[in-house]
Amino acid sequence: MSFFPKISFQREVEEYLTKVFRNNELITALGSQDVESKYQSLLSHLSHPPGFTTVRVNTHLASVKHVKKLLFEEIQKQFKGLCVPVLEHPKLQDILLIPVIGPRRDLKRHAPEVIVGAQCGYAVLRGAHVYVPGIMSTSRFMKAGDLVSVYSDIEGKCKRGAKEFEGVKVFLGNGISELSRSEIFSSSGPLNGMGIRMIEPVYLSPSFDNVLPSHLFLQNLPSVVVSHILNPQPGERILDMCAAPGGKTTHLATLMHDQGELIAMDKIANKVKKIKQNAELLQLNCIKAFCYDGTKALTVEKREDEQEGPPFLPQSFDRILLDAPCSGMGQRPNMAYSLTLKEVTSYQPLQRKLFTVAVKLLKPGGVLVYSTCTITLSENEEQVAWALKTFPCLQLQPQEPHIGGEGMRGAGLSLDQLKLLQRFDPSAVTLQGMDINSLQNSREDDLISLANKDCIGFFIAKFLKSNSK
Repeated sequence: MSFFPKISFQREVEEYLTKVFRNNELITALGSQDVESKYQSLLSHLSHPPGFTTVRVNTHLASVKHVKKLLFEEIQKQFKGLCVPVLEHPKLQDILLIPVIGPRRDLKRHAPEVIVGAQCGYAVLRGAHVYVPGIMSTSRFMKAGDLVSVYSDIEGKCKRGAKEFEGVKVFLGNGISELSRSEIFSSSGPLNGMGIRMIEPVYLSPSFDNVLPSHLFLQNLPSVVVSHILNPQPGERILDMCAAPGGKTTHLATLMHDQGELIAMDKIANKVKKIKQNAELLQLNCIKAFCYDGTKALTVEKREDEQEGPPFLPQSFDRILLDAPCSGMGQRPNMAYSLTLKEVTSYQPLQRKLFTVAVKLLKPGGVLVYSTCTITLSENEEQVAWALKTFPCLQLQPQEPHIGGEGMRGAGLSLDQLKLLQRFDPSAVTLQGMDINSLQNSREDDLISLANKDCIGFFIAKFLKSNSK
């Protein structure tokens, strides 16, 4: 049952998506009624957070059992003794799952209000406190220590420093102000640090601020699956083409037992810095991160012997992960998607440029995994159809583990080909809340099954490059 309104799009994007999810192939296979209800369910799911918080354990430094015990103790402390389980996943043995309690519909709302930006609001719905840069507006006389109700400005209409806001706002829960209004908006005041400590969020998830930082990495479940599917081996040379912020990079390095060479590229310098920081924090030494545009990562000219970084010669890598820049429509929660249709459709050609470079950089017999966190056909199944037609050397491969659903009809792929793809579709499960009673009455198997479905929207394809030229 929905707590928030369905995700909203600009009109032209909504029309585009409607055509995607009501395509003829789908309607012929499922019937128009099922197609429509599935699409509406997806729109509702996208505006709500996933039902579980997923953390990946840095098994390079600690065992899953040890971290599970520490995390359980931390959650009990944060939740004041409330007994929320920490679950191990039978197929993903380096992650822990924490069920999210909510939505809590009975929270009292208080007169002092704080309005936060949409991105800050989404972070709050996934367990974060409110930090000063995310605060747009507070009530006129708010003091440090006040009990306040926190709302998200989902349309981005609130002006920073406003004393009141009459626009569309969504209730996120209650918190205690750590600072006064004048401290938050003073020209010489704090530009960062905690502004509101959430004590009654609508969705109760643990906060991971400085919690076991070298042992845990917050990651969405499908993002963990991707690295397992690439399955890097110790001693291999691996390329992570669009690597920021480094969650998958550090996971790949861990799976390789930190042996071999893992090249991580991103074209934004600050993001590359973040990858290096994460590698250092998790004590992973096989990662070499470079600020470089992946579309230019191929060269046919002779390289200097001592040159470590891009561009690279053809057939330089055993395995390549292309977690491509995408329209990001699978991210949850998102109540108001802001990109224009022109921006949404700009990703397909960029992904094809990157994919072409990846195929050339891959050794014969090598593995290429392509993934996105979006829901469109044009960036997912259509890219697979294009790749198989453009590169006869590529063959689709089965994926292990296969936790998501199969690919979506509409791109002309055969049913056998669709079964080799993984599409994580949140609408595969009914939108339902979780309270402490229903949680305690649930079987662990049922919770794991729910976690596999109630996650972000995501897509994965795995290719093998044949030895024949």
